[in-house]
Amino acid sequence: MTKQQLTLGIIGAGNIAGQYARDLTTYPEVHLAGIADIDAPRAAALAEKSNSRSYASPDELIADPAIDVVVNLTTHTAHVDVITKALNAAKHVYSEKPLALSYKDAQGLVQLAEQKGLRLGCSPCTYMGEAQQTIWKLLREDKIGPVRIVFAEMNWGRIESWHPAPGGFYAVGPLWDIGVYPFTLLTTIFGPARRALATGKVLFPDRVTQEGVPFHIETPDFVTGTIELESGVLVRFTVNFYVSMKSKQKGVEFHGDKGSLWLGSPQWFNAEAEYAPFGEPYEPVPYVREPYDGTEWGRGVLDMVNAIVEDRHHRATGAQAAHVVEILEAIATSMREGRSAEITSSFTQPAPMEWGV
Repeated sequence: MTKQQLTLGIIGAGNIAGQYARDLTTYPEVHLAGIADIDAPRAAALAEKSNSRSYASPDELIADPAIDVVVNLTTHTAHVDVITKALNAAKHVYSEKPLALSYKDAQGLVQLAEQKGLRLGCSPCTYMGEAQQTIWKLLREDKIGPVRIVFAEMNWGRIESWHPAPGGFYAVGPLWDIGVYPFTLLTTIFGPARRALATGKVLFPDRVTQEGVPFHIETPDFVTGTIELESGVLVRFTVNFYVSMKSKQKGVEFHGDKGSLWLGSPQWFNAEAEYAPFGEPYEPVPYVREPYDGTEWGRGVLDMVNAIVEDRHHRATGAQAAHVVEILEAIATSMREGRSAEITSSFTQPAPMEWGV
C-alpha cells in the first residue's frame, strides 16, 4: 500500500521541540509544515532550522486548513487548552506528557477526541524503543516466570544543571514529569494499575539557575511508593530531581520466579538489557534489532500517522495517557492524605512493534 503524506504542525518550540523536529523531518510519511510558539522569535528560529514555516501564533497554526496533525510540545500547564483548541478545529493531536494535570481533564480530552472522530496520542512512546521491546518480548516468552515485583528508579538529577528554564519542571515536580515513563512502560506490559501508596518531600528547596538566579521550590522533588497493578504485579518506584542520573540505582528491574530482567532506562532506546537466572549475575541479552542511539521522540507521532492512513489503532493512545494521569493523581492523593488511593480507569494495551514480536 502506498502511504499518503500527512501535514504536521508543532506548537511549542522549547527544549524538546528541536528533537521532535529533527525526527519528523526524516519521515517520508509526514510533512512538517511549521512551528508556533507564544514566543514568536523562538518559533522562527526552530522553523528556520527545520526548513518550515513560522506561524505568528499557536492559534494561527491551529486555524490553518493544511494542518492534519498538531504536535503539542507546550509546557505542562498549557496541554489541555492547546489540545482542546486543536480537537475543536478538527485536527488530530499528539501531545507531550502528561496529557493533563488532572484525571478529569485528561478523560475530558479523550472523550472530546472520540466525539470528534479524531486521533489523540500522547508521549511517552519510549516503550517503542528497541531495548524496551526486547525486555517485553522476553517477558512474553516467560523468560523469568511469573513477575511478582518490579523496581523502577527515575533519578533525574537537578534540572537546573542542564535545562535553561527549570521552573516549569519544579512547579509540577518529578512525579508529573518523569513518573510517566515507568508507569507508561509498566502499564503497557502488564495492564492497568489499581492502587497507590506513596510519600514525598522537598529534599533540596533552594536552588540556582545556570544564570546564577536563586529559586525556591515547594512541590516535592522526591516521591517514592508502591503501585499495585490489576495483574497482581507490585511496583516499587522512586522519582526525584535530586539524585544524579549516574546513580547505580537506575532503570527498571523485573523479578520473577525463575530470574530477573533489567532495563537500564525506560527512556533510552539503546538502554542496557540484561537477564539473570535466580541467584546468578546479570548478562546482556541481544536486542530484537539494532537500537536507535538515544530516544527517537518522533516514533510515537509516526506510529499514529501510519495508523490513521492504515485505519488501525495507534499505540500511544490518549486513553492510556489518561490512565497514567489517574495513577499520578492517586499517588498525589496518597502523599497528601497518608493513605492508599484507588485507581479505577482502564485502557486497551498497545500491541508490540511489528519487529518486536
